Amino acid sequence: MTSRNQDHLPLHAPSPSRRTVVKAAAATAALGASLTTVPAHAADGPAFHHGVASGDPLPDGVLLWTRVTPTPDAVPGSGKGPDTEVRWEIAEDKGFSRVVGRGSTTARAESDHTVKADVRGLLPATTYYFRFSAGDASPVHSPVGRTRTTPAYDASAHGVRFGVVSCANWEAGYFSAYRHLAARTELDAVLHLGDYLYEYRSGEYPAAENVVRPHEPRHEIVTLADYRVRHGLHKTDPDALAMHATHPVIAIWDDHEFADNAWSGGAVNHSAGTEGPWAARMAAAKQAYFEWMPVRPSTEGTVYRRVRFGKLADLHLLDLRSFRSEQASAGSGAVDDPDRTLTGRAQLDWLKSGLAASDAVWKLVGTSVMISPVAFGALPAHVLKPLAKLLGLPQEGLAVNVDQWDGYTDDRRELIGHLRDNGIRNTVFLTGDIHMAWANDVPVKAATYPLSHSAATEFVVTSVSSDNIDDMLHVAPHTVSRAAALALEAANRHVKWLDMDSHGYGVLDITAERSQMDYYALSDRTDPAATSSWLRSYRTRSGTQRVERAYEPVR
Repeated sequence: MTSRNQDHLPLHAPSPSRRTVVKAAAATAALGASLTTVPAHAADGPAFHHGVASGDPLPDGVLLWTRVTPTPDAVPGSGKGPDTEVRWEIAEDKGFSRVVGRGSTTARAESDHTVKADVRGLLPATTYYFRFSAGDASPVHSPVGRTRTTPAYDASAHGVRFGVVSCANWEAGYFSAYRHLAARTELDAVLHLGDYLYEYRSGEYPAAENVVRPHEPRHEIVTLADYRVRHGLHKTDPDALAMHATHPVIAIWDDHEFADNAWSGGAVNHSAGTEGPWAARMAAAKQAYFEWMPVRPSTEGTVYRRVRFGKLADLHLLDLRSFRSEQASAGSGAVDDPDRTLTGRAQLDWLKSGLAASDAVWKLVGTSVMISPVAFGALPAHVLKPLAKLLGLPQEGLAVNVDQWDGYTDDRRELIGHLRDNGIRNTVFLTGDIHMAWANDVPVKAATYPLSHSAATEFVVTSVSSDNIDDMLHVAPHTVSRAAALALEAANRHVKWLDMDSHGYGVLDITAERSQMDYYALSDRTDPAATSSWLRSYRTRSGTQRVERAYEPVR
């Protein structure tokens, strides 16, 4: 539920200084503690157990989120607990001596006691702090959150920097990537490209013997209460709390927010006979998602929308689950059927018109599945089976990955042709989903590349914790899988780099001259104190539509 009773107080001028990376570990630790500590509360009074979050920033506003627990029994998914007034305030300092807006809303059981405040009247490109409170006699305050508005629509922004993540499997490991992104206070936002959570029963993925920490509920999530419980659990992870409290998050969903390989009429991991109608399950999953995520629902209750960062970048965010046709059978000619769609007609037209109309230097497209075509070369037998499992391919032999754009070639042909025919330059696809890191050119005709043109580029980030090839094979990273990576690179000349083993995140830095993705790897997903190290960097220079290696990360 969004807020009511907003009051905007006089605004002060924004600080003229550019944000810089927090280099001192002590300073980072102090900041994290101040933003994420959950305060004490009376045993029978309201509490903020699930932290605070912000998202979908605008030049003059941002969406604020929290969840209040009004009574001890009002846990996520319970349907219990009274209506509770929740107040919010936003300020220019974390001590709240310069409050610039405040308001109130009501947390109700019908929305799982989650609340949102769509705050407006703020200054562009400005950092703010926010908090919530509940209770009358002795009000209880939430943790303090930090957020940032985007540059003015017509501003010539000097630069913008995002954290980029996807695929966070609770049972497979810890979310250290979130902690490392929380420490980078120079980021303008974090892009979450899908699979924020997974729907499986405990011990299904990963296998029971590899579960690092069991999730709740233990069974596969199907009902609205189930999805609420799973979302609520993810909002207790300390690293997730830190990320959400430090940066606005701009998120889209992929399949596991619903069920594996979801499409508009079903999913691989759904049985109507035992789990009920697919439409009811998808509706429940979407309701819980919009309750628990700092996301504004857009057209038709979906997540495709745009966020603009001045004249430097337009970010087009896609929903590739709500409207897609069922995945084709691998090896069939149905992947080329023009009557099948990944995006749906309305969304594809919306994307094409937005790209053509954009006056931004960079056109960023957040896509949950990879758009670059992939041909599979001669792969070693010992990596064939786990790679097929990871990509959802027939394990008796590799074919096209029908869950990606490769399975819906007519949509891709139309979009790539639109970029080429209209001279749309500097389009960069940002992708998650497949638990690997890639740096790709997006060719007009893959078979003749590089003699044919590249229409765009693509940066794919690896998983936060979900299984990679080395996890499936139970071998050291970058050993067995290297042969498969070399074979894929050889068979796909538009693929400039592929890492099949690392877990981590990306940092995308954009200037008028180039877009650069710095890839970071975690030391051990099973270690809650995992360290982070720079892995590789690739960039696209303005006007080239090609990626090239950069030999150091952006500082």
